[in-house]
Amino acid sequence: MKCHYVDGRWCPPTTTDRIPVVDPATHLVVGSAPAGGAADVDAAVAAARSAFPGWAATPRAERARLLGALGELLRSHAGELARLVETEMGAPEAFALSEHVGTPIAIIDDYVAGLTHEPDEERIGNSLITREPIGVVAAILPWNYPLYQLVAKIVPALAAGCTVVAKPAELTPLATCRFTELLDEAGIPAGVFNLVFGTGPVVGDAMSRHPHVDMVSFTGSTRAGALVGQAAAATVKRVALELGGKSASLVTPDADLEQAVTATVQYCMTNSGQCCNAWTRLIVPRSARDDVARIAARVAAEIEPELGPLVSRDQYDRVQSHIAAGLDAGATLITGGLGHPDDRPDGNYTKVTVFGDVTPAMTIAQEEIFGPVLAILSYDTLDEAITLANDSPYGLHGGVWAVTAESGLAIARRLRTGQVDVNGAEFNIAAPFGGYKQSGNGRELGRYGLEEFLETKAIQLT
Repeated sequence: MKCHYVDGRWCPPTTTDRIPVVDPATHLVVGSAPAGGAADVDAAVAAARSAFPGWAATPRAERARLLGALGELLRSHAGELARLVETEMGAPEAFALSEHVGTPIAIIDDYVAGLTHEPDEERIGNSLITREPIGVVAAILPWNYPLYQLVAKIVPALAAGCTVVAKPAELTPLATCRFTELLDEAGIPAGVFNLVFGTGPVVGDAMSRHPHVDMVSFTGSTRAGALVGQAAAATVKRVALELGGKSASLVTPDADLEQAVTATVQYCMTNSGQCCNAWTRLIVPRSARDDVARIAARVAAEIEPELGPLVSRDQYDRVQSHIAAGLDAGATLITGGLGHPDDRPDGNYTKVTVFGDVTPAMTIAQEEIFGPVLAILSYDTLDEAITLANDSPYGLHGGVWAVTAESGLAIARRLRTGQVDVNGAEFNIAAPFGGYKQSGNGRELGRYGLEEFLETKAIQLT
């Protein structure tokens, strides 16, 4: 991987520095990417700016055809893409194939289908209300779902008629590079999509500040999202942020305990716990603590052999420090703990860890850990449970387990979070995804995700 992708060509970088790509399971260097600079961003933004009028005027049917061709190429190369995700971020191949690659393909299919409909226009009195593409979009991507987040940002942006400059996370550029080759093969016109490699403080900052970027879509930590917002503020561009989470799974006294605890532990540990929407707090009736601990320990032991490593040594150390903080605070260690699993002493593997007797003031109850660590909190009344669930600076996701969907819905309405699953309901790629509070602003996926990339115009008619 030697070049950036700008204006339909692979272009040599303006700097000679390289960023190594390390396999988290073996610690072997498996590739590298250029450490781009501001000049690379300037070239990519200029290409996107030049391509915007033509792409915005491209008929929706043609945009649908090109994005459909991209989806088919991803389908035919799914195994190859899954192996790249496995290599660079550690996701086991089967999970990489189904979630890291399969879900992005489904998202593309959804937007292609949506483009077959005429754009919405509305009459209000003597005004015609139209929607138009916002312009050049800077997409800054995380490492935990490199292809999913790439597709969730750029496909609705392209569907809306915007052009894009994207920056993959420096830890996980390999699958994004191959995706770009397939996008080129699909026939997306030159300049409509551009790719610049590099770090957040250099390339991401230059993209956020650039006066010819009309919108920034960022996924990552709340700390980094705040910096993106500050950098973008000088040019008053639109900013969509999908940030951290500390989501709660709330189990009512009449719920199926086995089902609720099993599903919560599994969901918490998905992608080795490296999910912003993971249910990392399990809120249960105090009378059920012993049964919850027993079920959680069993499920954790079943899951641990199936999980991949954490993405980097830094992330491994971060998770270890949070486990240590839980122990120091006096939480009960139900299973797991510090160090590697006994059968995987190398790489960035960590033990699946479950803490009981967690109180709201503990660090492990408040901070996003981004690893396979679950905190169990107990309550006496349902109002107390809802207060615990909302006692977080975040509000991205949540779960409710109740005897009926109706009673679960009543609780879900009281949770201050962007999504809630009742009784294990399935993820819906057409539903809006995003958070309250410090989990960000804006929404991804489906019609609401498309609207993030549109401006609203009112035309008064006589």
